[in-house]
Amino acid sequence: MDPDSSGGWRFAQCFGDKGEVEDITEADVISTVEFDSTGNYLATGDKGGRVVLFERNEQKKSCEYKFYTEFQSHEPEFDYLKSLEIEEKINKIKWCKRQNAAHFLLSTNDKTIKLWKVFEKSLRVVSESNHWDGQRSLPTPLSRLHLRLPKMTQQDNIIAAVPRKVYANAHAYHIHSISVNSDQETYISADDLRVNLWNLNISDQSFNIVDIKPVNMEELTEVITSSEFHPIHCNLFMYSSSKSNIKLADMRDAALCDRHAKSFEEEEDPTNRSFFSEIISSISDVKFSHDGRYILSRDYLSLKIWDINMDSRPVKTIPIHDHLRGKLCDLYENDCIFDKFECTWSGTDSHVLTGSYHNYFRIFDVDSLNDVVLQADKSAFKAKKIGGPLPGNKLGAKNGARGLRDAMQMETLDFNKKILHASWHPRESTIAIAATNNLFLYSAA
Repeated sequence: MDPDSSGGWRFAQCFGDKGEVEDITEADVISTVEFDSTGNYLATGDKGGRVVLFERNEQKKSCEYKFYTEFQSHEPEFDYLKSLEIEEKINKIKWCKRQNAAHFLLSTNDKTIKLWKVFEKSLRVVSESNHWDGQRSLPTPLSRLHLRLPKMTQQDNIIAAVPRKVYANAHAYHIHSISVNSDQETYISADDLRVNLWNLNISDQSFNIVDIKPVNMEELTEVITSSEFHPIHCNLFMYSSSKSNIKLADMRDAALCDRHAKSFEEEEDPTNRSFFSEIISSISDVKFSHDGRYILSRDYLSLKIWDINMDSRPVKTIPIHDHLRGKLCDLYENDCIFDKFECTWSGTDSHVLTGSYHNYFRIFDVDSLNDVVLQADKSAFKAKKIGGPLPGNKLGAKNGARGLRDAMQMETLDFNKKILHASWHPRESTIAIAATNNLFLYSAA
């Protein structure tokens, strides 16, 4: 395989049914993907309410994973007061830092957050008793001298998942974000209008720390779209809005953080205004860099990198979907314009990753803005079998667009195939990509 054709990135693994998109059951579509802080475990959640965990395969030299366990996290519910069906779809999964042999992770659907404990449990069975010696049955003992104590032997090891806490009834609107604090004691959950602060050990009480709900709902002009804790300072968190701004809030300042410490917003050029301006400028995801110095944000057409010390304009703006500017009307008609693409930093903060349509995704070098375009698609594992190069483009090619970058601009883009969710290994150049009902893993040398 020619590593230059894809910037050194190679297809490593694919989990899931490799059938045609038309045959996919909606419940199998992956709705979130998340590495833990060590990178040795990987979690996915799907629209059927299931959480699947993968464990690093230590027998392989490369970064490969194997199935670890699967459990049903959420079930469909019905809110009789609002005549509203609550889907079982997992919106987000966040790992807690490992403190002992067990794993703890938070998962949420639209209404209820659960803290799961996942641990190995040994199954023991009775091997000897008064009626059985392991191989054959024994006659009933006739005196107490013949009585024997039963003996237990270990039969098997199983992986169990139990919900330790259920944090319910705290959100009137759909939960879209959860983020565990660096203190590992608290976390935030956010819906369209509010951000709540929880203690991981207390499930029946939360504190509302941001509330942008107007007194009159007819005056509603913006909603919260994403929220995250600062990776180092436990008092700082940020939330983004549909009005193209990011607010940085400090919990030391006041109990209710409606007065933000900083607001990151770029003024729009009035000459570019159109009917779609507000929709495409809505921020779908925000992420702090691992050192906490920068903020990465994704809107419909671009990625932006902000310096936390400079709120006037982003330090870098990276166009992702410039080729779609002329198709906004069609994208509005088929609802694709409302797709919420996630973004993520590499473990070293040197690269950023985000998805696109037709199962394309892009990795950018933060300093040079050179990029790699890859496709999480059946062609990836076909290329691996044959031993051919991954479809891709030269990293930082001087002659401009080629390979997949040309293909991204084609009229034949399939808007039903989209890379919305991805996660980057915290210590290695390995990425996990959710492509409909498949989980793709790519590694770079």
